[in-house]
Parts: sequence; structure tokens; C-alpha cells
Amino acid sequence: MIDQNIPVENTANLSRSSDDVQADKEASGSVIELVERIASVVLPIGVALYAVLYIGIEEIYAVFGISPQQAGIDQSVLFGRLVGTLVLVLLLGIPALGLIIGLGWLVNKVTFGYSGRLVAGIRKRPWVAALIAALWCGATYWGFFNFVGDLDLTIMIAIAVGLGVLTFLVPFRLLRRKPVGRAGLKVLVGGLTGLGLGFLLILELSYGAVEVQRTGQANLLLDTLGFQDQWAVLKSADDDKPLYDGRWMMLLGESEGTYLFYDCDKLETFRRPIETTNLSSLQLSPEREEGFTCGGLAEGAGQ
Repeated sequence: MIDQNIPVENTANLSRSSDDVQADKEASGSVIELVERIASVVLPIGVALYAVLYIGIEEIYAVFGISPQQAGIDQSVLFGRLVGTLVLVLLLGIPALGLIIGLGWLVNKVTFGYSGRLVAGIRKRPWVAALIAALWCGATYWGFFNFVGDLDLTIMIAIAVGLGVLTFLVPFRLLRRKPVGRAGLKVLVGGLTGLGLGFLLILELSYGAVEVQRTGQANLLLDTLGFQDQWAVLKSADDDKPLYDGRWMMLLGESEGTYLFYDCDKLETFRRPIETTNLSSLQLSPEREEGFTCGGLAEGAGQ
């Protein structure tokens, strides 16, 4: 039997080096850390914004003297409308965030890294970072206080500074002592940011509903939220003759066998049974002549 010298494979080269393994760990850790940081900011904002927007829908229909439930808006419809609004906010927020990051990068390059070192220095000083977060959280109450009352800019700045310094500064400083506290601080700041944005949207929704009541036209924000800017001519189900002199009525919704309409000419909200009412000549977001306003018959009756 002849002995053959069979070369032994060098398995040492097949095993990955420690540097490669460490690089993979750092890459994986950086991705997970990035996702966690994004989620810790976006999730509280989204949850708080979703909760507050429910109040905004109630405010829209309160302008017409009804509740969302009376207009046939149940929880499933409400969920779809709120998600649509959140998608709009997300589509607007992502470019805005990207623009801010791009401007920050540009400023850092122009200042030869000085602004980056300044930001890093601020983050290392707990009292300064806590003060900035406290003032930001105080400013998020601007929408809430404007929702419950009419305040000018000077009073609002005083309230924001007072809330930040008196109520948030010391707790935020104490939270920054440990990693768990810093994570909780992010959730709290994100939640208050979402609430502040939510109340700002409520104000815009309320103004938009008032404009619909005054001009008969809905804005883009109301359309995104799913507000029904639909108009029709009402006819009798018995003889198919036009009702209310054939005037256009805005259909607010339907619930429990009744339609809810808004009479733009008389500035009135009224109900009609579905079985006795036919809808004809339906129009969605109809064109209006320049300067058109509702209330022509109401003004004539008042004279």
C-alpha cells in the first residue's frame, strides 16, 4: 500500500477574523440603535397626535351643531380618517426633518465643525439640555391655551417660559442622570410635542369648519381628514319633485335612517328621513364664484 501525502486544508482561513465579527456587531448594533432612537421619538408623537385629533373631529361637527356620531362616523370610520391625517403629517414632516438635518450639516461645514462641537458640548451639560427640553415642552402648550382661550404672543411666551422653568426643568435634570431616565425623557418630550401639534391641528380644523359654514368650501386639511364636502339637490321620494326650491344642500352624513344636511342659504342644520328623500345632482367640492358666502336667505329674513 502506497502512502500518499494528502494535503490538509487550511481551515484557519475559512473562519472569519475577529475584526470582521466585530464590524458586523457594530453595524447591527448601529442599525438597531438607530431604529430604537427613531421609534422613541416618532411613536410618542404619533400616539399623542392620534388621541388629540379625535377632539378635532368633534370640533368640526360642533360648528354645525351636531356630533360625529350623529353624522354616522363610528370608530372604524374615525380610525381611517385619523390615520389619513397622520399620513399627511408624516409626508409633510419627513421633508421638513430632512431639511433641518441638511441645514444643520451645512452650518456645521460652514463653521468648520464648530456648531457640531457646540451641540455636543450642550448635550454634555445636563442643566443646559434640560432647560432646552423644558422650554420646548412649555412651548407645546401654545396650541392648548389658544384652543381654550385667545392669547397674544407675549402672554404665550411668558406661559411657555414659566411652565418650562417651574415645572419641567428640575424633573428633566433628574431624569438625565440615568439611561432609563433619558429614555423616559424622550418619550415625555415626544408625547408633549404630539399633543402640541395636535392642538394646532385642532385650531386649523375649527377655522376650516367655520370657513365651510361661511363660504361653503372645505380646505385641504378637512378633505384629508375625510370631511364630506358633498352637495345635492333634495327631491321628494313620493313624486320626485325638488324640495326647498331646488337649492343645494351640503350632506353632512347619515345615521339611524336619517340624513343630516347643512342649508348654506339659511345657515341651518336639519334632518330628513332617508326613505322620504332622494339625492340628485350630487357634487363633490363644487366650484364657487369669487366672493361667494353663505347666508343670503338668512340675511333677507333678518331684514
